[in-house]
Formats: sequence, C-alpha cells, structure tokens
Amino acid sequence: MADIDTAVVSEAQPARRSRRRRGGEKATPDLFPQKPFRQPRHIFKPVEAISADELESIHDASMRVLEEIGIDFLHEEAKAMLKAAGADVTPGQDRVRMDRALVEELIAKAPAEFTLHARNKSHNLQIGGDAIVFSCVASAPNVVDRDGGRRPGNQEDFRKLLKLAQFFNIIHTPIGYPVEPVDIHASVRHLDCIADAVRLTDKALHLYSLGKERNQDGIELARIALGLTPSELVDTPCIVTVINTSSPLRLDTPMLQGLIEMARAGQVSIVTPFTLAGAMAPVTVAGALTLQNAEALAGIAFAQLVRPGAPVVYGGFTSNVDMKSGAPAFGTPEYMKAALVSGQLARRYHLPFRSSGVCAANTVDYQAALESTLSEWGAINGGANIIKHAAGWLEGGLSAGFEKFITDIDLLQKIAEYLTPLDVSEESLALDAIRDVGPAGHFFGTEHTQARYKDAFYPPIVSDWRNYETWQEAGSPIAYDKANRLYKEALKAYEQPPLDPAVDEEVTAFVEKRKAEGGAPTDF
Repeated sequence: MADIDTAVVSEAQPARRSRRRRGGEKATPDLFPQKPFRQPRHIFKPVEAISADELESIHDASMRVLEEIGIDFLHEEAKAMLKAAGADVTPGQDRVRMDRALVEELIAKAPAEFTLHARNKSHNLQIGGDAIVFSCVASAPNVVDRDGGRRPGNQEDFRKLLKLAQFFNIIHTPIGYPVEPVDIHASVRHLDCIADAVRLTDKALHLYSLGKERNQDGIELARIALGLTPSELVDTPCIVTVINTSSPLRLDTPMLQGLIEMARAGQVSIVTPFTLAGAMAPVTVAGALTLQNAEALAGIAFAQLVRPGAPVVYGGFTSNVDMKSGAPAFGTPEYMKAALVSGQLARRYHLPFRSSGVCAANTVDYQAALESTLSEWGAINGGANIIKHAAGWLEGGLSAGFEKFITDIDLLQKIAEYLTPLDVSEESLALDAIRDVGPAGHFFGTEHTQARYKDAFYPPIVSDWRNYETWQEAGSPIAYDKANRLYKEALKAYEQPPLDPAVDEEVTAFVEKRKAEGGAPTDF
C-alpha cells in the first residue's frame, strides 16, 4: 500500500478575503477558513455498545438467516455462480441459502484497507483503518435554497453542488450525485454526470449501479480520467458505487449486475442494506441489525466470489420510522445505537465501515442541526471510515440544501479539529506564560498568546461568537442568512481543477459515442 499520510495531503483552496457587507454584517478576514486537504483520523477508541457475547448473538442470528431463510438473488448468472460455489439454490426460484462456513470463507478474502485513487493524486484516500472520509449529500431528487425554494433536481444545481464539494477540503469526495438532474434523460444522465464530475472535481469518482451498462460506462470514464490501461485499472480502485439491498432479503438484478462489474474491474462497492426498523426490518434495533448484517454479508461474500480481494465496504444505514406516518427518522437514539453496533460488526469482519450524517428536518433549523450532529456523533463513535451524506442532506434525503451544505461544512470542520491530537508539548503547557501573568492577570496580550492565537481555536464558518451587542450592531445575522450568502461566495471563489486536454477530448468522444448508441436501458 502507498504511503497514505503523504498521499492525501495537498494545498487548500486559497483562503478568500472579502470586505463585502450585507445587512450590516462584517465579513471575516478569511471568508472560508479551512485547512489543507487531509483525512481526519480516529484518535479515540470506538464505542462498544454491546458486549462481545451480544455481538456474537447478532452474528449467529445473521448466519441463521442466510442458512435457514435465505436471500433472493434476482439474477441468473449470480445464482449459477453461487450454486457452483456450494450454496443451496432452490430450483426454479431466486432463493439462495448460504452455509456460514462459505460466507465466512469468502468475507475473509476482502481487504481490510485499500487506497481509493483520485484524478489528483494528492486527493487519494485511505479506506479503512483509522482513516475517515466525509462525503456530501447524494441521490436527492430535489434541491432547495432560500432564493429558489424547493425544486426538482437539475444539471445546473448538480454542477453547483459538485463545485462546492471540490471547493471545501473537508469534503473528501462526492459519493453519489449530490442531486439527481432529472432534466437529463435517464438513459444518458450517467454519462453527463460522470463527465461533469471528471471536469469539475479532481477527487475520487462515483457511479450508480443501475444495470450493467451504467457500470461499464462509469468504469471506462474513470479509466480515461486517471489515464490507466485496462490492466492497470483492475489494481487501481478509483471509482465507487453503493449497492443497496432491497430489504427485506433481496438483491435485485441491477444491483447484482453492478456488483459483478465492479468486482471484476477491481473497483469499490459499498454494500448497504436500507433497513428501517418497523418498515423494511424488524421494529427492534437488534432485529433490524440482524437483517442488515445478513444482507450486507451476502452481498460482500458474493463480491468476493466474483473476484477474491475485490475492495468492499460494510455499509450500515439502519434507522427507524415514525410509526404514525411511516416516514424515515434519522439522528434518533435508535439510529445512533445502530451505528455503534454496525461499526462493531464491521470490525469483527475486518472490513471498512460506512455510516451517514443524516437528518429528517425539512429546513435549516434546530432539528436539522441536532439530528445531523447526533448522526455524525454515532458514526464517529462507531468508528466509521466513510460518512456519506455529511453535507447538504435534508428532508430524509428528498432534498439537497445549499444552506444546509454550508452549515454542515461548519460541523465537519469542527469534528475534524476535535479529532486532531492534543498538543501537550512543553511549549503548549505554557508554564512561562503562567509565571509571567501570575495571579489575577490575563493572557490576551502575552507573547505566548499573540504568537499562537490564530491557530489556537479553529475559526467557524457559520457559528457566531460575538456577544449580543456587537451581534446586533452587525445586523443580527442568523445562520440561515449567513449560509445563503456563503454558498454563493464559495461558488464565486471556486476554481476548476486543471484537466489534461487529451483526457478531456477522450471523455467527450466516449460520451458522444455512447449517446449515439442510445446510452443505457431504462427498463429493469
């Protein structure tokens, strides 16, 4: 494995200075204070929410689900491969039962860590171990901001959100379309979206596993973008997909086609059951986790059957629903507990773990802040390596919010700083400064303070630390107003990353060729 610590550090987007005034508010000297691109690390031990014996109970129950009940694989080639490997495939049906010994043997072939390569090598990412990846909102059908209100996803807003994902160093890669641009026909949408991602960002790429053709197109665009030969591609993970099971106990044809194509090409599949307790999963957290674990292991084992050593990630997305309305709930105590135990399960199988920073709030308010923070806290304490939907997620995933993107960036930067090891060097202990000030003094003007104050506290983007009087004098700005202004300023400050003209031409030629061929089928 490459030296990840040196591979993932690059210069930040230049700090932008602004003297603009709006509503009496004074702009900060550095409008977007941010540190260089780097991955936060887990410096604290993950929380063990249940005992080792209780964890084994969930594992055993999951194995019994796979052995006794089985899971439907809606794909003939997949069933044939599983049968050849020793699984029990019911004749004339889709039901597959897998012996625990077979499942455990296959899962053991998956890598515990790997490098996810980006077009810009300084944006390569370590997946697994103690490394953390923050990704922005994905797959929302709508987009919202204060000026335009809630509207269907479209290419213009899709591109704006990609630019924000590129601009902010705390977003390591956009895993998914930040919003679904429904103004592009579904047969060719993936071509335009991945081409936009290649041009507007230089971070790792993503594709949707909605059938064989979309996967093949996305993998080829990633190969072109990184300048790889087909033989190099299979040993260079550089594009990610999310494989969602159709809970309960089903893997459908498009997802299985995607899993096969990604594994064969040596690319990354995040296998994530969508298990909402009380709806697609048992109402108890333990029951929902049992189902999640069985489905995740079935998908991961199958990927290793396709190609041993294929890079995979254990995905956890278990939450609960409002039993009165059926609406998904996020950032709940149940969601946090599920994240903690999901992390324990992933570590038991020596797999990287994916969680999410999500909420069910409909706007940027107290609920949005509380639920997003609790979701992130569950993910961090669960030892998550990939945290999806960490910036911009609203309305249970039905909307991508521009202002929410900015308030979440503020939260993520604080989390990253929290995960920075504490400096307890002789200079930081500050005995000389304490001696110079003595009793009843203050430290504002000391040489020790003046030399370090810029780095002592990480400046916030949206949070306002002024007292009430100076806040009033500045026009009493609220977070929503400030976030609205800042996302627009970030878009102005965005700089498109360089792209080799030859690569750009090859991307264009491939997209035009595939469009002329009709793109990908839309009937599954």
